[in-house]
Amino acid sequence: MFENYPKERIPLSEEFEKVYREQYRLNRDGATPASGLSQKMEQWLHKKVCADVPAVHDKKTLEIGAGTLNQMDYEESSHYDVIEPWKELYINSPHLGKVKNIYADIDEVDLSNRYDRITSVATFEHITDLPKVVAKSCLLLNPEGSLRTSIPNEGTIMWTLGWKLTTGLEFKLKHGLDYGELFKNEHVNTSDDVEEVLNYFFGENKCSVFGVHKKLAFYRFYESKKPNVERAKEYLESIAK
Repeated sequence: MFENYPKERIPLSEEFEKVYREQYRLNRDGATPASGLSQKMEQWLHKKVCADVPAVHDKKTLEIGAGTLNQMDYEESSHYDVIEPWKELYINSPHLGKVKNIYADIDEVDLSNRYDRITSVATFEHITDLPKVVAKSCLLLNPEGSLRTSIPNEGTIMWTLGWKLTTGLEFKLKHGLDYGELFKNEHVNTSDDVEEVLNYFFGENKCSVFGVHKKLAFYRFYESKKPNVERAKEYLESIAK
């Protein structure tokens, strides 16, 4: 199962490497007209993830791929841990003082921890070893906990047209480069890939879309419950051999 993981990224060209990190930060901050528009639409992703809690709550939470900590514009927890490998994204965030623990990788999170919620906003499409991350999430959740995942609808026509006519066009005019190269490098998983992994490790998965249906939408959100702990352990043992 999942023999094609971990996936390999398609390398960026030298021209793209020069502007990559700055463009990534600008997109996360919504600092350009097109990314600002995208960020307004992406509010749906954030709001769906925190729809299970009030704005301030006591649910022990772990966010995977926290970036600039902008999910904390929508929710605050008395115990909020994050996983984010790029320190430069969050180091100047006004929310930094509200975070209890920061990890660079899920492997750093001790499995003795138990969370009421594990969340992720626009991150699972980027993760090369997604089955391992989801399996470990199973082990880190309380039995009644949930994994709450929102993602772009990568691999569908509506998502592709959306970025080509906004961020992609803006980037082409500014840098003369094809923004699709970045997505080929960054988005290693389609939305269907993510769903397959979630269905394997969780007994209950509910999907909502920002659009008409799964194949005609900009975004998807998954609420995953009933973690299959034995299956997660078996998978992690198999890849450790």
